[in-house]
Amino acid sequence: MLDQEDLKWIASVSTELNSIVQEVSRYADLARRHKGEHDYLDLMGERVEFASKTAKALFDRVTSRILDGSSAKTKRNGRMTFTVVPSPSAKMPSRGSQITKIGPGIEPEKAATENGSAALGIPSTTPVKNPNGHREYLLLIEDEPDVAEAASEILAKEGYKVIIAHDGFEALKIYRSAGKQIGLVILDFFLPVMDGDAVFDELRVMNPNVDVVLSSGFAEQMKIGTMLARGLRGFIPKPYTRQRLLEQVRSTLDAARQPSC
Repeated sequence: MLDQEDLKWIASVSTELNSIVQEVSRYADLARRHKGEHDYLDLMGERVEFASKTAKALFDRVTSRILDGSSAKTKRNGRMTFTVVPSPSAKMPSRGSQITKIGPGIEPEKAATENGSAALGIPSTTPVKNPNGHREYLLLIEDEPDVAEAASEILAKEGYKVIIAHDGFEALKIYRSAGKQIGLVILDFFLPVMDGDAVFDELRVMNPNVDVVLSSGFAEQMKIGTMLARGLRGFIPKPYTRQRLLEQVRSTLDAARQPSC
């Protein structure tokens, strides 16, 4: 029969399913508003697939507890009694480590190890600068290759492990798989199709406490103010100097470590 741990697990997975349904609904709305942008449909498809797997795990665990296992029959006082020994519990990842440690469609044996992608569960094609660095993982979202290369080089030389994403959709996929290991997101405001404020909103859905600093040369002040009010940790105006970049990154990471009052 279902025990207390089973009931807690079912409640957790049910909450997870509800969150996934909300994400699917949001991506469907974005797909309608941005017709022709297949990335939104891809994101929606991934969440539907994950919801299907989650629902199956939920069904399997409940039915295994009720129906599966060994049954010992004992005759007592003319009545037949049954002792049901439950089978091992099925397990599903909790939110934040969801999709296990391997990203959608990425098989463990196919994930590359030379650039640090395998340890993060992200596609082997995703650049990871200085994967053996002694400092935190940073997710740098920058669509200009020259800027991304220069910034990641500065950060890598300081010991940071830098994951590079060139658009918002790629960044969301990376964060969904490796978000628990990422200490800070450096987000460009102007990105192809999906601007920084939209990416910021999606990151906060996945992790309300995500640490993000915005980087831009032309971001609208009103939008920056709105993002700061919603939890943005800082802003780095472009073009930024090495000192400015490193100071903002370090101060944000250090502040995130401070216990909340």
